[in-house]
Amino acid sequence: MEEVENRANTSNSVLSTVNHGNCVELGVEATLTADRLTIPAGGSVTLTCHVKYSADLKYEWLREPSENSEKTTVAGESNRVLVTSEAGVYTCRGRIKGTNLLIKESDSVIISETGHGENITLIADRTTIPAGGSVTLTCDVKHSADLKYEWVRQTSSAVKSTEAVGSDKVIRISKGGKYQCRGWRTDITSLIAQSDPVIIQEIVSNRVNVTLQHSWSQIFTGETITLRCEIQGGEGKVWKYEWTAPNTNSPPTSSEYRISRVSVSHSGDYRCRGSSDYLLTGWSDAFRLTVSSSKPRATLTAHSSIIPAGGSVTLSCSVEGSAGWKFDWFRRDSQFSGAQKIGAGTSEQTISISEGGIYYCRGGRGDPVFSTEDSSDVTVKETCPANEQTLNQDEDQQQEYSSLFDGDRCVYETVRRCENTENGPAEGDYANVTSVIQLKVINKTRQRGDPEESSDYNDVNPNSATALRS
Repeated sequence: MEEVENRANTSNSVLSTVNHGNCVELGVEATLTADRLTIPAGGSVTLTCHVKYSADLKYEWLREPSENSEKTTVAGESNRVLVTSEAGVYTCRGRIKGTNLLIKESDSVIISETGHGENITLIADRTTIPAGGSVTLTCDVKHSADLKYEWVRQTSSAVKSTEAVGSDKVIRISKGGKYQCRGWRTDITSLIAQSDPVIIQEIVSNRVNVTLQHSWSQIFTGETITLRCEIQGGEGKVWKYEWTAPNTNSPPTSSEYRISRVSVSHSGDYRCRGSSDYLLTGWSDAFRLTVSSSKPRATLTAHSSIIPAGGSVTLSCSVEGSAGWKFDWFRRDSQFSGAQKIGAGTSEQTISISEGGIYYCRGGRGDPVFSTEDSSDVTVKETCPANEQTLNQDEDQQQEYSSLFDGDRCVYETVRRCENTENGPAEGDYANVTSVIQLKVINKTRQRGDPEESSDYNDVNPNSATALRS
């Protein structure tokens, strides 16, 4: 029958409709309930048709009286409630009085007779079908009369669709689904009972793997990690996941297993598998997670401890035995000054510096960020340009030099006189006293309140030095 999408304006709403011949079916579905599913001996069952719609309705009752028979209308019944003593498969729907507008038919409800104590049990030799294998189902009836059997399978948990799959007492199946068996009395072709449903899952050959999100070789206590369950070839299906894991009573049912602030107790094997409708994968291979109890420390190295004049020095930061780190870089002028961050979250392990100071670094990774211990300090000094100073000689031949304190960033290379004469240096004047003597900073920490110390240059003897022509 051709179905055409339409719209119908009613007194209280606008609803989607589908044409069925001369009738129009509204987008409202009836719901059928029963006070019991088995008719007691000499008794009856009460069925109620529920419709969430305010219009004045007339109700229609439909019944499938016997196996593979067509639905027929229950004659003379148009009320919301139906009392019946006949077994069968029932549905209901509503019709707005005085119109051709129909309420969508309800799902079916099966009403069975008592059957003189018959009880049907569905027995499965196992509940999972191995890849390429099968499962045997038996419809077991105690103290049965002469019965004929009917098997039905629900093919999807999301959509209520069923199919007939057999008519023998014992059947062999190779597809997953929700199965039920029914018993029909052959003398009066009446349904006497049906079994409770049994879910059979079909194992599929899709390979399943557990992976660590960032492929880190070492995990440390306090980090946040995510394990993932990957089903190869499982695209297009909605999967529910099952995990086995140490130290947990409630593993997730999603594809990701997130552990916040991981600890040593989380170490162990992790496995997962997936199910979709009535399909089931096998278990993945074990993923071994090892959590270290110690917190890592960053290591900072400098290619040189002295920056050449106009040049730079490369610093390297690393975390031994692990990867995935980003680095923060810090500098301060002295042991007593505050640190300043000079680089944040860089994925590069090296930086180039052209300024002297005390440096250290720190590693971080993950979300939220997990940080290492700070590295040890590395001191780098600058080489200052040649310091031209005038050497003054007083009557006592006393030479004085400005003092250098700890924390000075420069290393001084030479001492030279500024003035020369055409005939060469005057007596007692010195140019380029030596090219090998360096005025180095006294590497001594001065305590607060101590007098300042000067750097004296004892190796310079004015009486023995040889004047050099510049």
